[in-house]
Amino acid sequence: MRAAFYKATRPGVQGLYSHAVQWVDRGPYSHCELVFSDGVSASASWVDGGVRFKRIAYDPDHWDFIELPDHLEAAARAWFEAHEGEPYDLPGNLRFVCWLVREAPEGWFCSEAEGAALGILEPWRLGPNGLAALLLSMYPQQPASAGFFTPEGNP
Repeated sequence: MRAAFYKATRPGVQGLYSHAVQWVDRGPYSHCELVFSDGVSASASWVDGGVRFKRIAYDPDHWDFIELPDHLEAAARAWFEAHEGEPYDLPGNLRFVCWLVREAPEGWFCSEAEGAALGILEPWRLGPNGLAALLLSMYPQQPASAGFFTPEGNP
């Protein structure tokens, strides 16, 4: 299993939102997914209406990946199965832009869902870039030449 972090931008309004998330969250990422060993991905997506499973053809030019320990997969998949269909937490996502906005208790945004599925406490505190940094600190990666993501300056 691995975590996938979207570093590209889509055209139009979605691209503007991606740039805003990257700027506010202070990093290159605007979305994240969990990719299970069978190739199915899971996340919470505004475009897809909330928590969902999806097959995604990942373009490595648009995504960075962090390999995760195998023992996390069963619990993470069970979390997504239990929460599938729950709404997207737009207020929680907007909270990163405006501190006055509070998260919706019944919904999830991408990094919040992924963090919860991985057993991270209070995952609503993490945007995609914070989650990537936390996961890299917990699970250091192989050198980039081996095909794994590493932060700049840390081969």
